[in-house]
Amino acid sequence: MTSRVILLRIALLDVTPRVWRRLRVPEAIALDQLHLLIQAAMGWSDTHLHEFFILDQRYGSRAALGASTGGRLRESRGKPLCHALGASRSFDYLYDFGDQWHHLVVVESIDTLAEGVEPEAALLAGGGACPPEDVGGAAGYASFLAALADPAHPQHAEQLAWVGGAFDPHAFDLEAAAACVSRLAASAG
Repeated sequence: MTSRVILLRIALLDVTPRVWRRLRVPEAIALDQLHLLIQAAMGWSDTHLHEFFILDQRYGSRAALGASTGGRLRESRGKPLCHALGASRSFDYLYDFGDQWHHLVVVESIDTLAEGVEPEAALLAGGGACPPEDVGGAAGYASFLAALADPAHPQHAEQLAWVGGAFDPHAFDLEAAAACVSRLAASAG
């Protein structure tokens, strides 16, 4: 029996420098598991609600059902990506209903694996540091970076202490993030 994998490019919108990840997932991965892999790949801590918006349908966790940002929300648990995706080649992922971290997820390819090869999730590439949790969304992140970049800024020392020291918005440790995604994928499988 042959299996397929989907190559996804995930881009965090409205931030500079660019933050993006390339993630390979089995086509039958459930949306709740995809959420966890995106969290690990991006560097988020999964402390806020999320939702997917795919082909005019919204999917989220049971907790998000009562806190939806509007419209009807379906539970993501057990919903295979390939079924939700249909013929669509892109969808949206929203993390943290307060900060509104909007990610565009683009299907780069769908590949068939050789007979007997098991599809495994993997983080293949990426760039840019994930913004700190609770920084205030894209506008708050821009203000945070401006304060860090200017030692004379009135909030420089406060923001530096808040983030726990130096913060490089360009830094991304692919090896560490890929290991986190691999551990998560192995524990789910």
